Amino acid sequence: MQQIGEGEGRRERKKRETRLALKAAALDLVSERGYHNVTVEDIANAVDVSVRTFFNYFSSKEAAVVGEDPEQVEVIRAELLALPADMPPLDAIRCVLMARADAISEDIDLSGEDHTVWLRRFYAVHGQPEVRMAYSKHMAEVEQAIADTVVQRLGGDERLRGYASLVTTCALSVMRVAGALWAGQGGTCPLRDVADAGLDLLAQGFTIGAGPLTEALPKSLTYLAGACPPARSHAAGLSKAPGSFVEEKVPNV
Repeated sequence: MQQIGEGEGRRERKKRETRLALKAAALDLVSERGYHNVTVEDIANAVDVSVRTFFNYFSSKEAAVVGEDPEQVEVIRAELLALPADMPPLDAIRCVLMARADAISEDIDLSGEDHTVWLRRFYAVHGQPEVRMAYSKHMAEVEQAIADTVVQRLGGDERLRGYASLVTTCALSVMRVAGALWAGQGGTCPLRDVADAGLDLLAQGFTIGAGPLTEALPKSLTYLAGACPPARSHAAGLSKAPGSFVEEKVPNV
C-alpha cells in the first residue's frame, strides 16, 4: 500500500509540474508575441507535450494564460464544506483564501523563478485586454462557486443568498487589493501576510481606533500601507505607489 501511495504522490507532482510548465509557457509566449499570436500548439510545443496533453490540463489558451483550473474550484468547495458547520462565513472563506495564497507562493517557488521576474511577466501579460477579460470571467466563476457553497453551509436557505454573496464579494475584493499590493512591492513580503492583514481589517469593520491616524494604525494596516520595501522593478519595470494597484489584475486565489 505504501508503494501505491508513493506512486500516486509522484504522479500528482508530475501533473502539477506539467500544469505549471504549460502556464509558464503560455505567459512567456503571450508576453513576447501578444495574445492573438499564440496558439495552443505553440504552448504545447514549448513544453514538449502533445496538444492532447495540453487539453488534459486546460480547456483553452485563455485558461492556460489565466491559470484557470476547474479542479481547484471543486477543491475550494470541498474545503469550505469540510470546515466546522458553526464557523462564521467570513472565517470559513478566510481559511480557504489563505490556503490559496500559500498555493500561489508555492507554485512560484516550484517553478524555480524569482518572484520579481514572475510578477513582471504576469503584469506584461495581464495588461492585454483579452487576458483581462478572461481573468475577470474566471474570477466571476470562482466568486459564484464560493457564494453557492456559503449558502449550502448556511443550510441551503436561499433567503440568505444576498448575505452570502456580500460576504464572498467583500473577502475576494480584499484579496484582489492585497494581491495587487503584494505584486506592486515585487513580492518582497509574503502574500499570506498582506492578505491576512487585509482580512483582519475587513473582520474588524476597517476600524483603526481613535487618535492621530499615524499612531492609531494597527500592524495589519502598516502592511497594506507599504511596510514592505518596494521592489525597484515589476510589471514593465515601472514604479507605482501602493495605492495605485487597486485596479490591477492579480494572481488567482
